[in-house]
Amino acid sequence: MKDGELPLPKHQIQVLRAHKGPIHSASYSQDGNYCLTAGADRTVRLWNPETGLLLKTYEGHGKDVFDVAIPRAGADNSRFATCSGDRAVYIWDVGTGKPIRRFTGHDQRVNAISFNKDATVIASGSYDARVRLWDCRSNSRYPIQTLEDPKDSVESVQICDSEILSGSVDGCIRIHDVRMGELITDKVGHPVSSATFSADKNCVLVSSLDSTIRLFDKENGELLNAYTGHTHVQYRLSSCLSNTDAYVISGSEDGRICMWDLVEGTMIRSLQAHEGAVTSVIYHPLADKMLSTGTDGTLKAWASQKA
Repeated sequence: MKDGELPLPKHQIQVLRAHKGPIHSASYSQDGNYCLTAGADRTVRLWNPETGLLLKTYEGHGKDVFDVAIPRAGADNSRFATCSGDRAVYIWDVGTGKPIRRFTGHDQRVNAISFNKDATVIASGSYDARVRLWDCRSNSRYPIQTLEDPKDSVESVQICDSEILSGSVDGCIRIHDVRMGELITDKVGHPVSSATFSADKNCVLVSSLDSTIRLFDKENGELLNAYTGHTHVQYRLSSCLSNTDAYVISGSEDGRICMWDLVEGTMIRSLQAHEGAVTSVIYHPLADKMLSTGTDGTLKAWASQKA
């Protein structure tokens, strides 16, 4: 298939000066019509990425906001969660713009968060080498469980059913089955900056600081494929899969967005996107669109067709 025929975003449809300073993370709403961005300027911002309209700014954290999580489709979408360098996890009311829960318990900055399927539990991963679980329905500020297996900063966390996937600077990914009380550890060998389940939950996509993305079989830990050609040795970059699981997409520290064929492992497209590192790329839940964020403070919206 020629590059022009690939069902992948390549046309830049919006460029937004979204934050003062780097943007650490972004997330689409459940339907993909809106998005949230988390910045070094301590704010979270709600956007319509198609029109470029800023709808609301959320202020309350005392330091960088490192991650933002939106409940999955079918769960309550009137709230979202954030985590910060101020060591706190917040749950916000989308409409009022006010925090409705504040969880404390980490000893260092909190890097990553994830809701479970029905948005009743949040997992958070921290520089303190801990993953903590929080009950969203409780008034308690303290965690319901703490996972202490990582040996260094936890940079990525995702809940899938009873399993909690985490990636750490210690060079390992871990899958905790909290229902069965089991732990699977897979050694990557390099500091991990992001780890995500595939949509079919059979694979784990892992970014690490050796400029390599790896695809592992979840059940047996077998390395299925590796993707190279981007630059990733310093920053916390996150990779993702397209909404069909057919393509691997990641930012690069040289300002590019790189795309690979999942099965073949070959890079099929490279877009010059940002001035400086591309910190995250987020694929639209339904359409061939995506968002990218950078250390340059911009949010960019991309589509497979010109606007």
